[in-house]
Amino acid sequence: RNFYYITMLRDPVSRYLSEWKHVQRGATWKTSLHMCDGRSPTPDELPTCYEGDDWSGVSLQEFMDCSYNLANNRQVRMLADLSLVGCYNLTFMNESERNMILLQSAKNNLKNMAFFGLTEFQRKTQYLFERTFNLKFISPFTQFNVTRASNVDIGEDVRQRIEELNFLDMQLYEYAKDLFLQRFQYSKQEEHQKNRLKRREERRLLREQRVHQWPREEAAAVAITEDYNSQV
Repeated sequence: RNFYYITMLRDPVSRYLSEWKHVQRGATWKTSLHMCDGRSPTPDELPTCYEGDDWSGVSLQEFMDCSYNLANNRQVRMLADLSLVGCYNLTFMNESERNMILLQSAKNNLKNMAFFGLTEFQRKTQYLFERTFNLKFISPFTQFNVTRASNVDIGEDVRQRIEELNFLDMQLYEYAKDLFLQRFQYSKQEEHQKNRLKRREERRLLREQRVHQWPREEAAAVAITEDYNSQV
């Protein structure tokens, strides 16, 4: 089958805070197998951040303090080809090389997807989706500026800490935003050009129609004149 892969990206800080609130309410990813190269990671490769059934009530500080929290750089990890870096085996290569390969892989996969959108640009996302797949949604996308993440009041030091924990996601998002806006501008220019050509063609057809009408109008005028003279 011919599948089209699409994804949505979100501002890394907002996404991180949203996941924290989600986990705080009792959400888990226990059913996720994290399959890579045909196997799931071992407990040593992927330790858990909490004991018990879930991490309900976790504070933001505790959430940030877990060094193997999968919330860190989640967007890069989920878009990249993990087999390039030995999956979840952190001893496969040094950290800086691993990060560079993951980020580049995520960028390449994102660029080659049929479509990707940004949650911070709902209307532009809708426009590009409709243009990409030649369809129309029955109602416009809604931009929600108030979310659970936006309701979290954090200081500049906490924001900086979250950005540091998600430094790969921050770079990916800047790349994605630039590429997204380029595609939007290109689509808009293409649409304007198409509309200009359409209007030009309509004007040409109208001129041709008028040219064909003039001889008939002149012939009719001559016939009326001759008939009038004969009557006189």
